[in-house]
Amino acid sequence: MQHRIIVLGAGYAGAVAAGRLAKRLRREDVAITLVNAEPDFVERVRMHQLAAGQELRPRPLGEMFAGTGVEPVVAKVTGVDADRRTVTVTDDTGGTRRLTYDTLVYALGSGWDTHGVPGVAEHAHEIASRPGALRLRERLAGLEAGRSVVVVGGGLTGLEAATEIAESRPDLDVSLAARGDLGDWLSAKGRRHLRKVVDRLGVTVHERTSVTAVGADHVTTADGRSLPAAVTLWTTGFAVHPLAGATTLETTGTGQIVVDATMRSLSHPEVYAVGDAALVQGPGDKPLRMSCASGVPTAWQAADAIAARLTGGKLPNTPLRYFNQCISLGRKEGLIQYVTADDRSVDAALTGRLAALYKELVCKGAAWGVANPTLGVPSRRRALVHEPTTPATPLRPAA
Repeated sequence: MQHRIIVLGAGYAGAVAAGRLAKRLRREDVAITLVNAEPDFVERVRMHQLAAGQELRPRPLGEMFAGTGVEPVVAKVTGVDADRRTVTVTDDTGGTRRLTYDTLVYALGSGWDTHGVPGVAEHAHEIASRPGALRLRERLAGLEAGRSVVVVGGGLTGLEAATEIAESRPDLDVSLAARGDLGDWLSAKGRRHLRKVVDRLGVTVHERTSVTAVGADHVTTADGRSLPAAVTLWTTGFAVHPLAGATTLETTGTGQIVVDATMRSLSHPEVYAVGDAALVQGPGDKPLRMSCASGVPTAWQAADAIAARLTGGKLPNTPLRYFNQCISLGRKEGLIQYVTADDRSVDAALTGRLAALYKELVCKGAAWGVANPTLGVPSRRRALVHEPTTPATPLRPAA
């Protein structure tokens, strides 16, 4: 009987995990099912480009995994019973079925985080998903010249969105509301370049500004100001998919699954969690941030660990560390901020057109890596020798 592996979610982490498992294990020994709500792999790092009106190359999962042994299933995951090892999925016709697994890779990722701020869910837009980016795209296309767009959140997503919109629609009044100073985590060189670009693009920056409510045509700040906003884009961070928190899996207060160094659940050893869905410790015992840069290495680690346990091989030790933060500032400008292993900025930074090209290569490389999960290195498919029964290795969760 084949060992049944189900991967939930075909973002960067889930798609890489599924493809890498197919490269490591013999097809006659395993049945790998990849469940995703959309029929395509979505380049989430490009959602600000999609929202700004650019066309993105479609990447159908059926084509991406053709001939690999991975079976894509287009359906929404509506339930996980970690004790009975079943997953409930619903397709676009409303049909529901239950899938049974021997090993589960949970990679449902994250969405936008409203933080409970009044009016956000009703009036603001998000670009944490393709449907959200497409809704914003349609709304922006219908805006007349001179109308105001407020981007709330001064992190990577907010910076990329504000500059992309300002560059593509110079006729709009684009502003950015940031809790701290503009790019306050960057190096001095990075901050100077960021300031130069937003000034050139005409983006108004409201620094040290917290938005406490969102209305249909304005946002309200903590100091009582009302900023006009024909469109509000909310980019203040990510919240994990709520499904894991409703299961018997051990999760954190934020809903992330607690895992060991191999991405294996501490409470259910047949479950692995990767990407944004997992609480993963990085250098200095700091949790990895939610990002593609974190998700892909965790997928490598999980897939290789599953394969090792099933085939009697040596457990992997994928380095989980950071090298840089890649920020696009429109199509012509970029900022590559080099960082320490635990993601703290150093003095070195790459800026300008060369940085924009670098970021584009990173985005293309990430998509290529999904289709080539062993990075072009030949891989031998090994036979299963036993079921994975080794207890999970504890790893101290974040406080």
